[in-house]
Amino acid sequence: MARMHSLTQLRSTSTNEQLQLLLDSIPYVRFLGVKARRQGDELSFVLEYSEQLVGNPRLPALHGGAIGAFLETASLVQLLWESGSTSLPKTINFQIEYLRSGRAEDTFARARVQKQGRRVAYVTVEAWQSERARPIASGAGNFLMPVED
Repeated sequence: MARMHSLTQLRSTSTNEQLQLLLDSIPYVRFLGVKARRQGDELSFVLEYSEQLVGNPRLPALHGGAIGAFLETASLVQLLWESGSTSLPKTINFQIEYLRSGRAEDTFARARVQKQGRRVAYVTVEAWQSERARPIASGAGNFLMPVED
């Protein structure tokens, strides 16, 4: 019941602090260090750098799994934000394109719901670090929308 209450609140959160409290209630999102900011009607996401996210310590470079999880999380939260659903959509498939190494620094993302039907939604997402024009990864996924009673 608490989870449904949190998802219902997601769309109506009035401050970035309230939005972050809702995201931090998901243990995996909290472990990754994903932050979200509301800017008007848009959401932007940050994967805060942490040594635990490094996959190749020689470079150092972020682990591809951490980047992929960040992209999928941003996509799901954006879809929840726009759909107003009180239940989590289920991932049907999610494709990631790794474009360059993620350096040991904060990573940013924006997701966009391209199409949302009654049963399926299609979302794209892009991640970058210092320059938005030079993305490090992009993703696209189909999500099964929950049947609302």
